[in-house]
Amino acid sequence: MIASDRHLTIGSLVFEGVDQIDLTGPFEVLSRIPNATYRLYGKTADAVRDLKGLKLTPDAAIADAPQLDVLHVPGGFGQEALMEDQEVLDWIAKQASGAHAVFSVCTGALICGAAGLLKGRRATTHWASFHLLEYFGAIPVDERVVVDGNWVFAAGVTAGIDGALRLAAELRGPEVAQGIQLYMVYAPEPPFDAGTPERAPRPILESARKAVAGITAQREATAKRVAARLGIAPVTS
Repeated sequence: MIASDRHLTIGSLVFEGVDQIDLTGPFEVLSRIPNATYRLYGKTADAVRDLKGLKLTPDAAIADAPQLDVLHVPGGFGQEALMEDQEVLDWIAKQASGAHAVFSVCTGALICGAAGLLKGRRATTHWASFHLLEYFGAIPVDERVVVDGNWVFAAGVTAGIDGALRLAAELRGPEVAQGIQLYMVYAPEPPFDAGTPERAPRPILESARKAVAGITAQREATAKRVAARLGIAPVTS
């Protein structure tokens, strides 16, 4: 836990094709952490759209970001382009090296992996891309939230809220995190028990896998190129 009188600088990466809940779910939590400043950073300061068209405007370009205490990397289909964008990858690596905590949500883990930051690290990501973690030298852990040292990984989309609450507790204590949870009325009671591949009815799971088959294949091809660049042995399983 960090002393409450120490101001925290928190920043989220935003990009074209981000999944807005990977961004805005954690925003609901992180923006309420006491004595902290929260900002959005894009490759440029130009507005971007999430994968469903929601317009999002960065506060500044990554080149103008200060050293962050907390770096948040969300995912989404637009993550694919960033995995071979050296400018963004270098920025993430530099920020991560000086940050108190790094928070990855969903396929944000693949971006961090492409930056060479997951070697030997326990991590998780969205179920459709979970098998790709080994390409980055990560140790895949099939849990909703995974903590490895000063890193917090959330499995996907809504799991970002859980991960952000876990991070808030690490930063300011459990009472602060619980207060934020209460304000958000975060007490999920989903109408269906189909939120994981293990629980979803088989026809629903098969349909979901088909829906993301294209982007999953793209991600695997990119992951293989990244693995070669990082000198990581090919996955044989």
